[in-house]
Amino acid sequence: MKKIKLIYNPASGDKSFKDSLDPCIKAFQHAGYETHVFRSAKNGDMAAHIKKMPRDYAAVAIAGGDGTLNITVNALMDASLDIPICLIPSGTANDFASFLKLPKDPEKAAKVIADNNIISCDVGSANGRYFVNVLAAGLLANVSQKIDADLKDLFGKLAYYMEGLGQIGGFKPLSVRIENSMTVIEEDIYFFLILNSSGTGGFDGLVKDASINDGLFDFIAVKARPLAQMAVLLVKVLSRDFLNDPNIIYFRDSYIKIDPLFENETFLRIDTDGENGGKLPAEVRNIHNAIKIFVPA
Repeated sequence: MKKIKLIYNPASGDKSFKDSLDPCIKAFQHAGYETHVFRSAKNGDMAAHIKKMPRDYAAVAIAGGDGTLNITVNALMDASLDIPICLIPSGTANDFASFLKLPKDPEKAAKVIADNNIISCDVGSANGRYFVNVLAAGLLANVSQKIDADLKDLFGKLAYYMEGLGQIGGFKPLSVRIENSMTVIEEDIYFFLILNSSGTGGFDGLVKDASINDGLFDFIAVKARPLAQMAVLLVKVLSRDFLNDPNIIYFRDSYIKIDPLFENETFLRIDTDGENGGKLPAEVRNIHNAIKIFVPA
């Protein structure tokens, strides 16, 4: 019988995945997998466990949000483990799972593995770390790293926006040099996103024809402009019709380099899939078809 490693983070989302543990194991068993379970108990143990996994596993299943997926992919890449991922969305932010149209119910997500429909997915590399969905910096970008755990449990995604609103008053624009394979742009911006899928932070469909296996990223930056212009832009963002706005920098590329033009200690920090990605500068490369993921047939 094939072996699958099921890794779950009991602190993810509303902490209810433990109630779905047996149904998920049953789903894997019906699909022909012998399930071995690892429960994360502290920071760092998940990555350490993955890196020590024997190479005879046919798949790895992870229950958690975008941050849990990020930790898993970094560990798999560091260990050169080329095994497909069965993603069970059970975190607060499940943007990548939503893009893949995975069922929100854990048992139904686990049953996807029975279809044996595996796709390849690009991964981003930046400053020695990897990301799957998004790399960001600037206003709102480090929100997920700063949220109080109790607030996150109580309000879910709303907690991200509550924390973000608290940043706006004291925010100073970030002056950066943006380089891709074709051009160099110098601009004062509020924030930037380097997207692999179509959205982040609960905003899906930011890029309507985004692809996770085309070898390219979608780069979006908001220029620093007066608040009156930002209010108009916000309406466009909410209607998903903003990429051609003059206050937006948008392009697609497989190589992107971001250099800060002055020190701004707070907003030099990078967020990668909700995890701490270090600080700017960042040299970002697309690793084409680096990982494999089970998706609905």
